[in-house]
Amino acid sequence: MKNIAMIFAGGVGSRMHSDIPKQFLEVGGKPIIIQTLELFELNENVDAIYVACVKEYIATLEEMIRKFNVQKVVRVFPGGETGQDSIYIGLSEIKKDYDDALVLIHDGVRPLVEQKTIDRCVEDALKYGSAVTSTPAFETPILTEDGEYVAAMPERQKVYTAQAPQCFKLSDILKWHEAERMNENPYSGIVDSCGLAFKYGGNPHLTIGNRGNIKVTTLEDYLVLVSNSAAQNYEQLFKLSENRKVHEGENEKN
Repeated sequence: MKNIAMIFAGGVGSRMHSDIPKQFLEVGGKPIIIQTLELFELNENVDAIYVACVKEYIATLEEMIRKFNVQKVVRVFPGGETGQDSIYIGLSEIKKDYDDALVLIHDGVRPLVEQKTIDRCVEDALKYGSAVTSTPAFETPILTEDGEYVAAMPERQKVYTAQAPQCFKLSDILKWHEAERMNENPYSGIVDSCGLAFKYGGNPHLTIGNRGNIKVTTLEDYLVLVSNSAAQNYEQLFKLSENRKVHEGENEKN
């Protein structure tokens, strides 16, 4: 069974208030979408990548893929009106090439997922039939009915936050999408693949991910990503500086 990454990057950046789709914003000279694709390009458990993209930016993305030499991308195709529409289109594209596969569904604007998280998702999905990247709640969860008053306070140790990738067998997730699309208002209340799987009895399995695996949705998220990139650059600079000191010290001894 092949492991296929299905990346949906069909957003237009309305909450970011950007002139271009947020996935094409750059951090450190590289577009966010390319940073995301490179994570799956590098992972040995991923065999191929399919990308749903804003129609008007397909040519732009294809040029970027060539520029940064992302070789696992099999196909770039127009996304749908919503994220779930884009995922369904992507699953249908994968179905053209594979009778069945393990599909890792991931946001194009989630470029901080760690390699070990992707590895665990594949391992758990093969073992349990599904794997939803998640992290335990670190702050007190509150439920409200009206947005003004506390209605309930669930036990924190029982609360997790769903992230991505979310991994399912192609036959399962496609079946659930097709069932949902038969409804009068498809995807009403469905915000991700985990919710869809849960609705149709898929019993999604939780896989622990890395806490910093943010989805870049708002300006604040983008600033976090920029800060993270700067921190990584400083860390690399520090290591290079330390390595040079060691090297210079060895030369002095010689």
